Amino acid sequence: MNPEIKAVHADTRVVAAALALLAVGGVALAQAYGARHAALFLTGGGLGVALYHALFGFTSAWRAFLTEGRGAGLRAQMVMLALATIIFLPVIAGGTLFGRPVGGAIAPAGVSVLVGAFLFGIGMQFGGGCASGTLFTVGGGSVRMVVTLAAFIAGSLIGTLHAPFWYALPSLGSVSITASFGTGPALVLQLCAFAAIWWASALFERRRFGSLAAGIEFPTGAEIARRALRGPWPLVWGAVALALLNVLTLALAGHPWSITFAFGLWGAKIAALGGIDVAAWEFWTWPAPARALGRSVFADVTSVMNFGIIGGALLAAGLAGKFRPSLSIPPRALVAEILGGLLLGYGARLAFGCNIGAFFSGVASGSLHGWLWFAAALAGNYAGLRLRPLFAPASAGKG
Repeated sequence: MNPEIKAVHADTRVVAAALALLAVGGVALAQAYGARHAALFLTGGGLGVALYHALFGFTSAWRAFLTEGRGAGLRAQMVMLALATIIFLPVIAGGTLFGRPVGGAIAPAGVSVLVGAFLFGIGMQFGGGCASGTLFTVGGGSVRMVVTLAAFIAGSLIGTLHAPFWYALPSLGSVSITASFGTGPALVLQLCAFAAIWWASALFERRRFGSLAAGIEFPTGAEIARRALRGPWPLVWGAVALALLNVLTLALAGHPWSITFAFGLWGAKIAALGGIDVAAWEFWTWPAPARALGRSVFADVTSVMNFGIIGGALLAAGLAGKFRPSLSIPPRALVAEILGGLLLGYGARLAFGCNIGAFFSGVASGSLHGWLWFAAALAGNYAGLRLRPLFAPASAGKG
């Protein structure tokens, strides 16, 4: 047994605070908006626990692959996508799940996605996190990532101002691989693509190091329960948990998991309090954004799930005994966090989502824009890694 795991002691005060937050939040949301809304908040809590305990990051996984040739994180993402796709494609094609209408994360594939995802990729390496990574590290006590989140929100708001221009640029439109080829062929195509990426990363890693870094572990006996509760989780546990929780999100919300629309909404609400007439911006006159802007953020599903992720990560950090906030942020790293956050927010708005809404949920839904996002964001990560030494961030982050 790993001695590091034996030494873990939960921080009972943090655990109690997180449980109280999740319980009170769930009850309040159920009373105000119904049981389904509360269930989505708690689903977000589950996502926060899974992200924190598995340290399931996209930024760190892609950085490890691009700089070291280690692909365990990338391969775990392929497992997550494969499992979600197997469930998503037939369900979305059928149009209902447990008697409720559902739809996939299908968005236009065009210039805005290419530019937005590339900028988002640079922001991932500058800011040290992605959308999900920013939320779970904030919940885990990272003050540094609070700076990134604030800039993320600002960048998202600016993105809503410019979105109509970007969305008008050339595009193939919303392309569903399922609608184009049929559910069966689309499923085969996607699974083959995941397998090819998995195999290529494994081949590259073996040629460079002679063996693969651990990504699939099988704890036994009492260690299973201990690690499930207090972490750390093997990557594959995180992959399976995120895929199943995204399916649960689809069942409860009628659409897959997303994150960054909420950041733009929070920015718009804050700007409105400051006297800026964001309601007059074209983006916020469109039906769905206008409806969200006119209601409480607690009525917004994406916002509620984001709050849940932060609460779940706080719980996981308490259980792991690792909630230790630090206010030390070197000045040059601070610049990188702010610039990274702005790029993350702006890029996500242009690209119709982030590593979750566009990549995970988009690809699992069979949307071409999700694959386009993946290619452009990976290129952006490479560019970000080349540029990041200019700022010499003190920490690369866990996202």
